[in-house]
Amino acid sequence: MPGNGAVTRSTLRQQIADALRDEVLAGRLQPGQEFTVKEIAEQYGVSATPVREALVDLSAQGLLDAVQHRGFEVRAYSLDDYRGMIEARSLVTDGIFHRLVEDGAGTRHRRSAADDPRRTAALAAVRRRGEEAERAATAGDLNILIGYDLRFWRELSALYGNPYLADFLHRLRVQSWVCVVQHLRRVTDLKGRLWSGHTELVDALARRDPAAAHAVVAAYNGHSLALLERLAAAD
Repeated sequence: MPGNGAVTRSTLRQQIADALRDEVLAGRLQPGQEFTVKEIAEQYGVSATPVREALVDLSAQGLLDAVQHRGFEVRAYSLDDYRGMIEARSLVTDGIFHRLVEDGAGTRHRRSAADDPRRTAALAAVRRRGEEAERAATAGDLNILIGYDLRFWRELSALYGNPYLADFLHRLRVQSWVCVVQHLRRVTDLKGRLWSGHTELVDALARRDPAAAHAVVAAYNGHSLALLERLAAAD
């Protein structure tokens, strides 16, 4: 059938991009580490074209940098970069929280009572994801936490109804994890040191309390920045 080749290549491109992103988040690809299209193609046993496209995609997402005549390297983020990410994330999340609260209360868009069960069910599903993230954070299991945390925020932001904002926040969240993971991976025991306020945030939104939601996220941002500053100073 016409188009099958394009679909297969597009799927392979995304699979390679996802796999490389996971390698960076797992710390197996370190900041500043260089590699070529040929090396990645040989590693995954595929042709160069989908690999090159995947690497370009990851560069556009801010995870890699193109190195002239040499290939690509994992981007090395600084503390100032992380502070900028926090500021940008806060602007997006505050907007999402207010929209969720206003939509739920019917102050901006008139909604029927039948909409409330759907909203409640959606928040309950996000809360379950948050519970998994909290368990991983409490246990200090970074790999599991990153996966659940990214899914938690992706699903929460999707309730806003604006896919562009949801995608932007997801990209910021991935970049944030890439920034901090290089420091967190050097800690032998992360139990009790990682933020675990996901369900508290969902509960504030369920109460339609954006001020409380903002306070939860502000505490999270302060906690993560302070932890990163301590770890960076110790490196």
